[in-house]
Amino acid sequence: MSATTAKQTKNDVPGVPDKTPKTPKAPLARRRNSLAKGHLPRFAVPAIAAGSLVLGAAASTLTGFSVASLAIYTAVIFVVAAAVTTTAVEGPRRGKNALATYLVYGAFLLALIPLASVLFTVLQKGLPGINMHFLFHSMNGITGAVDNASVENGTPVLGGAYHAVIGTLLITLWATVISVPVGMLTAIYLVEYGKNGPLARAITFFVDVMTGIPSIVAGLFATALFAVLFGPTARMGIVAAVALSVLMIPTVVRSTEEMLKIVPNELREAAYALGVRKWRTVVKVVIPTAISGIASGVTLAIARVIGETAPILVTAGLANNINVNVFANWMATLPTFIYYQILAPTSPTNVDPSIQRAWAAALLLIVMVMVLNLGARLVANLFAPKKGR
Repeated sequence: MSATTAKQTKNDVPGVPDKTPKTPKAPLARRRNSLAKGHLPRFAVPAIAAGSLVLGAAASTLTGFSVASLAIYTAVIFVVAAAVTTTAVEGPRRGKNALATYLVYGAFLLALIPLASVLFTVLQKGLPGINMHFLFHSMNGITGAVDNASVENGTPVLGGAYHAVIGTLLITLWATVISVPVGMLTAIYLVEYGKNGPLARAITFFVDVMTGIPSIVAGLFATALFAVLFGPTARMGIVAAVALSVLMIPTVVRSTEEMLKIVPNELREAAYALGVRKWRTVVKVVIPTAISGIASGVTLAIARVIGETAPILVTAGLANNINVNVFANWMATLPTFIYYQILAPTSPTNVDPSIQRAWAAALLLIVMVMVLNLGARLVANLFAPKKGR
């Protein structure tokens, strides 16, 4: 037996390790992944943003510098530059993705510009007029001579919006008391009982029609209704509350209906399986499950009407004194207070005090809407169903 044959036989014996040195294999050539080629460095996007800001400032200066034009020019230059750079470095696929992403970001920031501008302007012009006298005094006894004296002597502006705040709260409260039960019961009927029947379809149609009713028409309707009941001189807070309720009810119905529809049917069926009656299932299961969305919808309805001016003018008029009775005499609200301070200043020769009161009242109205939203959040968290483990 030759040496080669003996070596092969030894290597073929089971259990005996092969100690023959092996020739190393040549490494395989790595295939380049086209999806992973070329990446922008981390500093590229901030650098493009900084350059866009510089170019945007230059372009805005050429056409008359303003913050709005600066923001618009910067956004356009950034979107174009970032998309072109990404396409050149990472390819057209990632370039298209970057273009879509930056367009979404730009649209979001563009939507924030009016909100930020409104808040900044109202704070800037309204804060100087907010003081204890403005918050806790009415316009009773405030004449043009008083405003002229304030301007000439440099003394604080007298007269406040206390009566308008009281009127706004009372009228909105009564409108809410009227609208929320009617709207919620209507939505419960549409979802739980109507089942897309003829009456349910008719109600849905009229709710859609009411959604588009101009606010002045709601005011004229309330005025005509109370003129038939109590005479043509019926001008009081409750008339304004009825007018606002006409505007609130469609919003409450729609929001409540949508919230009730997303409640899982399994919850209803589980209650029915336990022998619970339908009305009790709605009260104890369906409504608590949807209370968060319902509270948000009611808040949106209140915010929808708290700033209305036209229906208040034709139903409650304007008053300079404090009136806490919605069933008698005229009442003022913050929107009508702002309207008359701008349209008919207390002193035609010195309009600055009236302008200051108007801006302060506008800021106060925004704060009230924010407080209502926070209250709705608290109510939703308080009555939301408790989650188990």
